[in-house]
Amino acid sequence: MTRTARRNRRTLQVTGAGAAALLALGACSSSDADSSSTTSGSSASASDKLSGTVTVFAAASLKESFTTLGKQFERAHPGTTVTFSFGGSDSLAASITGGAPADVFASASPRTMKIVTDAGDASGTPATFVRNQLEIATLPGNPDKVASLKDLTNPDLKVVLCDKEVPCGAAAQKALDASRLKLTPVSYEQDVKAALTKVELKEADAAVVYKTDVHAAGDKVGGVEFPESADAVNDYPITLLKGAQHTDTAKAFIALVRSAEGQKVLTEAGFLKP
Repeated sequence: MTRTARRNRRTLQVTGAGAAALLALGACSSSDADSSSTTSGSSASASDKLSGTVTVFAAASLKESFTTLGKQFERAHPGTTVTFSFGGSDSLAASITGGAPADVFASASPRTMKIVTDAGDASGTPATFVRNQLEIATLPGNPDKVASLKDLTNPDLKVVLCDKEVPCGAAAQKALDASRLKLTPVSYEQDVKAALTKVELKEADAAVVYKTDVHAAGDKVGGVEFPESADAVNDYPITLLKGAQHTDTAKAFIALVRSAEGQKVLTEAGFLKP
């Protein structure tokens, strides 16, 4: 049985206006992507008449930014709904290859995206839309005076890392290896938000997370940059998935993410441009 059959999804009949939208959106993935990025997916003509629900599986670190973009998209295209499933990229990839219904996948690393492409579940070639860098999250005010990655090796500190299979954990391990440092965390968490929450709840003194997560936490945590993070910057790819029910609407959401308007939201959250 095919994956599409398992999901029992209905193919959307595209109207003449919808076909025009598909042709316009297809240009976003062409060699003219640079010029198309100046046009926001949410500012498409009302004649596009996008409709339906788009289910987006996205890395946990994208939660705040994608939630904002989802609301913008729905306002710009009445009749559409964007639903999200946020989590560790490896878990999301496993769900997709296992047949979970999703239309778009935004991963925190090319390695986890490759799980989906190797399984034949991606439609087209994934595109990198942002990058992210690590930062140390500390208790508010940094009472333990953490100033470097090496400081986290202090046995008196309770430090949390993401699981090594999760992109933020793999990046942290890469930074530690580059510095020839060994760190024994009190726990490995399944996604970056879970690691950050340990610090927010004062169940840990520090965690290695993304800059975007420290930014999103506001005054709930402190943030300490460290130079080794430059050796472990993660690319974030996004792709349309096979079997997407409302393909034109899903493509339009991807176009918004990659547009100048989408990039503004993402960079304001602390993400780096691709």
